[in-house]
Amino acid sequence: MRHFDLSPLYRSTVGFDRLFSLLDQVSGVDVANTYPPYNIERTGENEYRICVAVAGFAENDLTIETRENTLIIKGGKDVRAEDAAKAEVLYQGIAARAFERRFQLADHVTVTGASLQNGLLHVDLVREIPEASKPRRIAIGTKLVEAKAA
Repeated sequence: MRHFDLSPLYRSTVGFDRLFSLLDQVSGVDVANTYPPYNIERTGENEYRICVAVAGFAENDLTIETRENTLIIKGGKDVRAEDAAKAEVLYQGIAARAFERRFQLADHVTVTGASLQNGLLHVDLVREIPEASKPRRIAIGTKLVEAKAA
């Protein structure tokens, strides 16, 4: 019997918590794209944090936007000709190439903030479930009465 490790499927999702609805989207995702590296952390019951390693990027080199349950983080540096002429790079181990990272967000997950500290971009997310969608307990033996429109 073969054992399939599905953990790579969950690396770019936040708030799904073992939901298999992303299996259809896996075929279109480039698995080899690993730049920049990132972590997804759970900081509370309904709170998450995405940490992206963006060494060498300043705040004005990064953009964060959400669109249709997708979080998009883009980075790009404008290399000026005068800056390139100043220094001769003998070895470049720090990648500063442009990138775009996409994360699929579950329903009701919103971005609450972002910060850049020590070369790490922290994006904080929270899942806010509306009252109508939350489960409610109904006592046995009681009758629910619906209000009639007057």
